[in-house]
Amino acid sequence: MWRRPAWQVLRQLRQFVRHESDTVGSLVLERSMNRVQLLGRVGQDPIMRQVDGRNPVTIFSLATNEMWRTGDSDVTQGGDISQKTTWHRISVFRPGLRDVTYQYVKKGARLYVEGKIDYGEYTDKNNVRRQATTIIADNVIFLSDGGMKEKV
Repeated sequence: MWRRPAWQVLRQLRQFVRHESDTVGSLVLERSMNRVQLLGRVGQDPIMRQVDGRNPVTIFSLATNEMWRTGDSDVTQGGDISQKTTWHRISVFRPGLRDVTYQYVKKGARLYVEGKIDYGEYTDKNNVRRQATTIIADNVIFLSDGGMKEKV
């Protein structure tokens, strides 16, 4: 995993964090950030959907893994290795990126995805209210060609 020095991160965040709020009359303007970075493998071939005449969207799932060693000490190599896999629903709306993602990504491909997290609600076919978390991708980087579809 890449790590940036702390001073670079602080310099980048300085534009979002202020000790004093910018004030316009009685309106207080504060900056915030909603960014997600994921590195993982695609769990299913992408599908493209278009609902009610709106812009189409490419949807796929991405698995990320977290591993840790169970045991008393971080220094020793003893202990069992545990792993947790988390599945993320990725939606791509940007026209060029949406089409390339749909055409060339397939199950097993290793991807880096940047975007924002979106929480939504919907009612399923049994009239039960559900919550959904989606990553709205604005950048996808292909890291392996082993999972890429053949060009037609």
